[in-house]
Amino acid sequence: MSNLKTVSVNATMADGFAIQANIDGHTVSIDQPTSAKGTGTGPTPLQMLLFAVGGCIGTIGRIVAFQQKIALHSMQITVEGDYNPAGLMGKPSEDRVGFTEIRISAKIDADLSDEQKAQFLDEVCQRCPLHDNLSHGSKVVHSLV
Repeated sequence: MSNLKTVSVNATMADGFAIQANIDGHTVSIDQPTSAKGTGTGPTPLQMLLFAVGGCIGTIGRIVAFQQKIALHSMQITVEGDYNPAGLMGKPSEDRVGFTEIRISAKIDADLSDEQKAQFLDEVCQRCPLHDNLSHGSKVVHSLV
């Protein structure tokens, strides 16, 4: 039986390229760097997506460690993505507009062997909703209100 929950965020254009949202009482901003005619008041949407993936993996890491009674001292998660900006600028490109590859690496400080750390990371990534969304291409629907 499915027990789906809906997560919702309302984003609003601010000045220039800045976009803001109030999420559970937290003001979150994304922007473009000044070199791209933004005001640099926040990370870019692409950086925020990669940060969200890293944050999700860290969060799931804590959950898995708690459930398995693993002494997880820390995780340092690096998330990198490659993309060709030509498409988002409206220029012809043979590359897709989004990331062509996203790479996740984690430095795990835990009372585990290297083999156990690799198994731990595999389980964390399998349980991470954002990793799943990016790996399996969630259906995305847009509409005009």
